[in-house]
Amino acid sequence: MTDVGQQLHQTSIANRQAFWQQAAKALDWVTPSKQILDESEAPFYHWFSDGELNTCYNAVDRHVLAGRGEQIAIHYVSPVTETEYSITYRELQAQVARLAGYLQSVGVTKGDRVVIYMPMVPETAYAMLACARIGAIHSVVFGGFAANELATRINDAKPKLVMSASCGIEPSGVVPYKPLLDKALNEAVHKVEHCLILNRPQYEAQMQAGRDKDWQTALCASDSAYCVTVKATDPLYVLYTSGTTGQPKGVVRDNGGHAVALAWSMANIYDIAQGDVFWAASDVGWVVGHSYIVYGPLLVGATTLLYEGKPVGTPDPGAFWRTIAKYRVKSFFTAPTAIRAIKREDPDGEFIQGVDLSCLKNVFLAGERCDPDTLHWAEAKLHKPVIDHWWQTETGWPVAANLMGVAPIAVKAGSPGRPVPGYEVDVVDELGAKVAANVSGNVVIKLPLPPGTLTTLWQNNKRYQDSYLSMYPGYYLTGDAGYMDEDGYLYIMSRIDDIINVAGHRLSTGRFEEVLCQHPDVAEAAVIGVDDKLKGQVPLGLVVLKKGVTITDEELHKQLIALVRQEIGPVASFRLVSAIQKLPKTRSGKILRGTMRKIADNQQYTAPATIEDPQTLDLVRTTLTRMGYADALVG
Repeated sequence: MTDVGQQLHQTSIANRQAFWQQAAKALDWVTPSKQILDESEAPFYHWFSDGELNTCYNAVDRHVLAGRGEQIAIHYVSPVTETEYSITYRELQAQVARLAGYLQSVGVTKGDRVVIYMPMVPETAYAMLACARIGAIHSVVFGGFAANELATRINDAKPKLVMSASCGIEPSGVVPYKPLLDKALNEAVHKVEHCLILNRPQYEAQMQAGRDKDWQTALCASDSAYCVTVKATDPLYVLYTSGTTGQPKGVVRDNGGHAVALAWSMANIYDIAQGDVFWAASDVGWVVGHSYIVYGPLLVGATTLLYEGKPVGTPDPGAFWRTIAKYRVKSFFTAPTAIRAIKREDPDGEFIQGVDLSCLKNVFLAGERCDPDTLHWAEAKLHKPVIDHWWQTETGWPVAANLMGVAPIAVKAGSPGRPVPGYEVDVVDELGAKVAANVSGNVVIKLPLPPGTLTTLWQNNKRYQDSYLSMYPGYYLTGDAGYMDEDGYLYIMSRIDDIINVAGHRLSTGRFEEVLCQHPDVAEAAVIGVDDKLKGQVPLGLVVLKKGVTITDEELHKQLIALVRQEIGPVASFRLVSAIQKLPKTRSGKILRGTMRKIADNQQYTAPATIEDPQTLDLVRTTLTRMGYADALVG
């Protein structure tokens, strides 16, 4: 029998234009679109190509004009500075309009780029919305990125202005941003005319006369700007994602499709409506911050929570739960790595005890693969639906999920659910032929992609085609490997390059990690394929143990090997495993398996700019050397 979700999905594929035309009615348009999908330049597809609107108007002004100006738009919670305050939609409109007025006063106009290099403060959201207000294209670079990485993005985007702050604040202390910005601007070939700097009390920026302006001073002298009408197909933002060549890829998001898709997803996936409180515990430097801290919640008139802190250490592993209770959060979105960090510090869930989570309806996880053990722990401790879902920087919103707002389905641990309406997902072999249910392959999405997904790469159509469209004509290559079961549930097991070929058997690192995390003492795991003269590759596992565990290395080793043999079988050839204090990760929580693999095989590598703690690579090297790998200092 076809359920509601499947019917929706079938309709979205069979009647694409009607489906998204209906979804577009959730927005206010200056000129409603009549041509919903323009296929004339395929494989470059354009949604709502004859429509006109303004994203900032839809996210801010229309709520004020509808009489909801006193509703809270943003709760700002900063445990690292012990600051909390709330901003109404009316206050948000005033701040954004004034900032947009300043941008216009220094010559920023429709189509100009603005780079935003800021921490998790409300002004960062104001900056994004102010650009959207006047049709400028923003490019947010994660605050604290290395100067050379920032310079690379400045050279590619060629911004007229950079908005930044004097510093960011981590649990480890103050991170001065302004010196990094100054260094980047000196390194960059493209010369930036103006910098607007938010001075924070924790660190005072050194200002360069003529170029740098103080945020508050500049805004006091600025007039308010009105919303500028843009085409639905005009770019809203460029967000850089790491490229394999070292040259970052600038994902381009349009105005119209983006707003339609996000508004649809807030209601149908996240079960969020006007006035509800939504919290995405991410950072505005990542796509989650764009889609679900700033734009998504505000487009539907909800209240968003902007959090400057960590899941543990600011001050303890109960911080998330107390924040949810205090601000009556209805749907909460975080990364599995955050749950694992909490689980490691508080394995018995003691910090959840006594916290009133009656407001919380759903917990959503994304950003990396969620192993079943983490999902089950969260379900057991929170007594709430825990919903894994899967998407990418490129897609901008979920590809596979559980439609909690309209058609919830049973949760299957290890799966992010079924493909979301608009996405026609297939699993194919290396030649592009569809594989049977429960058979692993490359996950692809049939073109055209739905609204809200990337339209191209910034000023590089050829690279867009080469990176995503060339391997399987007519399909978008996700870069992920996995399978689909007989019920249509998708399982994302690893990146395509994280498939290990053991004596001709293709095995997923994700499956190994899933098994290792079943061990009661293991908090998280990373598995890589290392070179082997006989088998080509063999799996090597590193595990982080839960706090307070006293098992011996010898016993742990024996138990983990037995567990993998039991769950995957002798074909896995799994004999290499060791405990490690901490795994190397990006700031968004992705484990750096590729870098670990290069260390193990003594290949040259560069520590990624997104790495959270560079010292973890030394930990990996030491551990791998002890295991008989990484025997030469290369790096």
